[in-house]
Amino acid sequence: MEITEYNANIRDASFEMLLQLSELELIIYSGHYDNDPIAGNPRKAWVKVGLIKDLSQITNARMQLATEKLHQDWRENWHTFIQDNQSTELLIKSIDETRSEVRFLLATLE
Repeated sequence: MEITEYNANIRDASFEMLLQLSELELIIYSGHYDNDPIAGNPRKAWVKVGLIKDLSQITNARMQLATEKLHQDWRENWHTFIQDNQSTELLIKSIDETRSEVRFLLATLE
């Protein structure tokens, strides 16, 4: 019974992280490619990154490392992603890596 509840909690957190990662990606694309100051607002992205990191706390150490890296990459590049292709590419790569870790975690559940 405990394993079933654990797996359900991990699944819920994982699905929410996937949604938040997609929304974060959309914010970055809106800011960088569309030059949309509302949809691409970095403050919205800070909230997403924080929520993703918080959700990872109920998963496993590997997932927590991935979200910590995403948080660090965001912290170092948030102020330049709108103008800088390299910052945008790095952030999207970090999102993709985090997304891959979520999928891996889901695949390992019993």
